[in-house]
Amino acid sequence: MTKKKETSLVKLTQIASPIGKNSDQRKTLIGLGLNKMNRVSTLKDTDSVRGMIFKVKHLVKVDQI
Repeated sequence: MTKKKETSLVKLTQIASPIGKNSDQRKTLIGLGLNKMNRVSTLKDTDSVRGMIFKVKHLVKVDQI
């Protein structure tokens, strides 16, 4: 019998506006569930989510849960 691997979560808070930034960064924020200042989103900590966070790291605050 295999054990289920416990997945960790990442809490994202948008701390800056995407105005004047690349349109790709705006689309990435929307993909992360963020589109307004101080909005909070909780996602599973996966490689794809980490890649998206890296792309907009200057616009979000990241907390491990």
